[in-house]
Amino acid sequence: QVQLQESGPGLVKPSQTLSLTCTVSGGSITTKPFYWSWLRQPPGKGREWIGYIDYSGSTSYSRPLKSRTSISRDTSKNQFTLQLNSVTPEDTAMYFCARSEQMTMGWGDEYDYWGQGTQVNVSS
Repeated sequence: QVQLQESGPGLVKPSQTLSLTCTVSGGSITTKPFYWSWLRQPPGKGREWIGYIDYSGSTSYSRPLKSRTSISRDTSKNQFTLQLNSVTPEDTAMYFCARSEQMTMGWGDEYDYWGQGTQVNVSS
């Protein structure tokens, strides 16, 4: 059984960098053909795909967030990390990591495993 667990600070100040880690157990992040995504859901809004890193280490990002986003991985720890720079209060959201078997920029049934989510608030 694959499990994903998000971790990171729950409060980030405006203009700073949000950094979250997803720790994966029960399966390797280097196993084909899987894609490892970050998504978020702001309060009162729909879920939004942020980006992914695939089994080979290739990345893809949401166009609106691309200039501020970086996703990397530590294969020795079986973790992948989201960094979102220059955050504003609009980046306040529940952040999720998830796995898909195919390349996707969706936010629903495309994913077979999800983390429980972690709330991040951007506030001074």
